[in-house]
Amino acid sequence: QVHLVESGGGLAQPGGSLRLSCAASGSILSINSMGWYRQVPGKQRELVADVTSGGRTNYADSVKGRFTISRDNAKNTVYLEMNSLKPEDTAVYYCKADLTNSRWYSRDDYWGQGTQVTVSS
Repeated sequence: QVHLVESGGGLAQPGGSLRLSCAASGSILSINSMGWYRQVPGKQRELVADVTSGGRTNYADSVKGRFTISRDNAKNTVYLEMNSLKPEDTAVYYCKADLTNSRWYSRDDYWGQGTQVTVSS
């Protein structure tokens, strides 16, 4: 079993900041990339940012310069620092890990349960 547990969502004012965390645990042999996605009702889930095991990052154009993704490989944890938040950042944020399971030696995507981020005055 593999578990991804997210934390850090909540309510922020426009221009404010929030920090999301996602810790992976369980039968993990190795983690390739970890990332954050978000989804609003009626729309497809979209990539916010991801980071490879080597530290290479990728961001959606809408968050470049405002969000920073980082990763602690020793803790199997990925973070998303969100600054200068806008109302359009409101969504459920999901963590995803592309990892190899140590029990079955299979590589798959695993998702967290999601955490709500609301940006409103």
